[in-house]
Amino acid sequence: MPELPEVETIMQALAKGIGKTNIISVDVRNNRLRQKIPDELAGKICGAAIIDYQRIAKYIAIHLSNGLSLIWHMGMSGKVKISDERPAQFDKHDHVIIETANGWIVYNDTRRFGVLTYCETEKLRQNPLFKHTGVDPFAEELDGEYLFARLQKKKSPIKTALLDQGIICGIGNIYASEILFMSEISPLRPADKISRKEAGILVKNTREVLKKAIAAGGSTIHDYKRPDGSLGYFQNMHCVYGKAGQPCPGCTCNLSKTGGIKKIVQTGRSTFYCESKQK
Repeated sequence: MPELPEVETIMQALAKGIGKTNIISVDVRNNRLRQKIPDELAGKICGAAIIDYQRIAKYIAIHLSNGLSLIWHMGMSGKVKISDERPAQFDKHDHVIIETANGWIVYNDTRRFGVLTYCETEKLRQNPLFKHTGVDPFAEELDGEYLFARLQKKKSPIKTALLDQGIICGIGNIYASEILFMSEISPLRPADKISRKEAGILVKNTREVLKKAIAAGGSTIHDYKRPDGSLGYFQNMHCVYGKAGQPCPGCTCNLSKTGGIKKIVQTGRSTFYCESKQK
């Protein structure tokens, strides 16, 4: 599933490649996604102008001149393709085609777990999709004190708490492992055992890891590609994720004894960490 850096990359590509322009036509070829695309969506947005783009957690909001905003979630396998001209042919899983005055936007989703809907822009934050989201990783409100206070109410492992979108929205499984490694905190540590100092370190490293991933265009995991068809390369910079049995960066361990980076499963998701460095 595209995580925050991948979604940010898609949003930036849309803002650069399509920009602020008029929507000419919308062709919904298959509306059966995780949530059904509203039947009236095409009629609501055709003729409106795109005036801004925003990322909210792992969603993209496209704000329109008619007071509405498109809400877009990529799901497990969603891709956005941008082209200057109408594609010569469309793929089986190209479900939505949007023609604008600056080019074409094609939404492809093999597994159809994505979401494409709309709401009034002024009521965006009250939408059920965002009603219970926590603070954004790059928001000023996020600091060590905020995180420490929220973690005091959590008995679950810190890895699980970092994935709680009601605390910090947008952190996904890949980056949670990377953040904890950089912070030298075990993913198994109970969240309420994180100190104030460690909470501040987690906030700092959350931003650092996500900024690096955005600059790298995200991680190419499974189906993810950038809108121009190229691959993100942050996966080449992973310290622990997907590297079970390998040494971690700066490793001084005896691999024959430690077995290298560990892989465990927490709440149904893979976690990678170094037992020696992360306590």
